[in-house]
Formats: sequence, structure tokens, C-alpha cells
Amino acid sequence: MKKYNFFEDLPEGYKEVYRLNAKSSKWSIIFTLGSLIMALAIILPCLLAVDYGGVPSRNAIDILIPAVVLIICIFAYIVLHELVHGIAYKALTGSKLTFGISLTVAFCGVPDIYVTRKTALIALLAPFTVFSVLFCALAVWLYFMGSVYYAVVIVLLGLHFGGCIGDLYTALLLFTKYSDSRLLMRDTGPEQMFYLPEDGNAIVLTEV
Repeated sequence: MKKYNFFEDLPEGYKEVYRLNAKSSKWSIIFTLGSLIMALAIILPCLLAVDYGGVPSRNAIDILIPAVVLIICIFAYIVLHELVHGIAYKALTGSKLTFGISLTVAFCGVPDIYVTRKTALIALLAPFTVFSVLFCALAVWLYFMGSVYYAVVIVLLGLHFGGCIGDLYTALLLFTKYSDSRLLMRDTGPEQMFYLPEDGNAIVLTEV
């Protein structure tokens, strides 16, 4: 296990500098609206760009089957998204994971430890990276195959981008306002707390 990927206790001299709770009314509204905008920004242009003029009319079964596949894939994606977070956290820390889901958020966290900025970024961006590559590759392949399942994958891609808004926002904070390499983060799942040293006497982290 790599040194300084995480700490079991908050080092002396650190204090909380920021807290983000995805379950709060404020962030639930912001993330929901942001997710919708991001999803539509992906789905509408990709679907409208396809010429459906030459596509023969389809019966109800031909439409129903892709719709059922889409619903199943959405639920599977939600589970797999959180599992990828968990795999990243487990590989980097070996610590106990917590999973959960509510009406507004699904989550995976490591509430018993304080992870470094680098560890946090890897875990936060792992699902975005994995599924963006997967869905984009599938969409290109199905587009050239002329498959009706192109639309299914595009909807999944849009929902994926929208569903990653919380991860992307937290990662953006770590790249901008809280880019200090000494930063530690506690991730309970729906809530992330950032910690920085109060003065120059705090432990200096060497990320590896």
C-alpha cells in the first residue's frame, strides 16, 4: 500500500476549509438542473444529427425492446458507476467502502479515512474516464452500423455526463481553488470535506 495515499486520523494542524453535501437542498437543485442541461446538450445534437429518412417504419415491438434495454442499462450503469469509484478507492487505500442511494444521489465513499488530493482525484474521475471512453466507442461503432441501439447508447452517454456533474465539480475544486498538494479529503459518499494545514508547521505530504 502506498504511503500517503490516505491517513486514518486527521494530521495535527489540519482544519476543515470546505464542505460539499450533495444531499442538501441547494446542491440537489443545482446538480439536478446541471445534470439535465449536460445530458440534453449531449443527447439532442447527437440524435438530431442522424438522418432517419431512410429508416423503415418500426412496429411497437421494435421500439419497445430498445426502450427496455435502455431502462435496464440505466440501472446497471448507476451501480457500475459507483463500483468503479469503489474499485479505485479500494485499490488505493484498501479501506472499508460505503455505498448508498437516495432519490437525488447514488454514492460510494470511504468515511473512515482522509485521502490525499491525488487519491481523491483518481477516485472521483475514474467512472467519468472509463464510461466516457466506453460509451463514445460504442456510439461510433453503432452509428456506422446503422443500429437503432445507437440512440440507446447516446442517451446513456448523455445521462453519464449529467450523472458525473458532482464528481466533475468536486474535481474542478481540486484543480483550482483547492489545488494545494497537502490537501486531504474525507468522502462519506454524499458529502466531501476538505482539509488544509492551518500553518506551516503541519505535516508536508509527499504524494507517490
